[in-house]
Amino acid sequence: MKSPARKHFERVTAAKAAGAAKPGQPQTGEQYELHAAALYEARRTLKGIKSIQAKIEKKREVLPDFLPYVDGVLAEGAGAKDDVLMTMMIWCIDIGEFGKALEIGTYAVKHDLDTPDQYDRDTVSILAEEIAEGVKAQLEQEGADADALANVMARTVATVGDHDMHDQIKAKLHKSYGYALRAADDHEGALAQLKEALALNERIGVKQDIQQLERLIKNAGGKASA
Repeated sequence: MKSPARKHFERVTAAKAAGAAKPGQPQTGEQYELHAAALYEARRTLKGIKSIQAKIEKKREVLPDFLPYVDGVLAEGAGAKDDVLMTMMIWCIDIGEFGKALEIGTYAVKHDLDTPDQYDRDTVSILAEEIAEGVKAQLEQEGADADALANVMARTVATVGDHDMHDQIKAKLHKSYGYALRAADDHEGALAQLKEALALNERIGVKQDIQQLERLIKNAGGKASA
């Protein structure tokens, strides 16, 4: 485990290099090179793991070592290309750290950063689809924090909602947002999101959910239930 002093050093030096880098050009600097090498080794380890759940746990174990670097780039970065940063965005989604993923994603969208070559979708599509699926999976777990997950979806929509993406992906985004709002007892908000999903993709599988919500709202006198 890295000491607080080491973390501070990595964060400060990463911030300085990221601030000096030219937008759109490859990130350079000692901290980038060190973390790129560490990422290469981590990927080699992950390739040797067959279980998806075990891969997720390994990412959860390794990711904190990269966070001082990530925080430095986010603090001072000017938008240089950065495979380490963008890989950490995806790993954060994989382990359910949606808040940090959105911090990175907001920076990436602002600076029009691409994901590394091994990922076959653009940044906006990955954020929309992977967070939508991750939130939907968490909602199905016992004791899920519906309010927090609804907030994650609100932030995701605010970050990527106006950007171009396939209708099927945007439909997933609104479907998960609708499900999160429904779980948080915001029935009218949920209904609006599910109708948006259906308008984008009539095969998204929300017609019965819409009907149920409409009945709930009608039985409550047209007002969202508490």
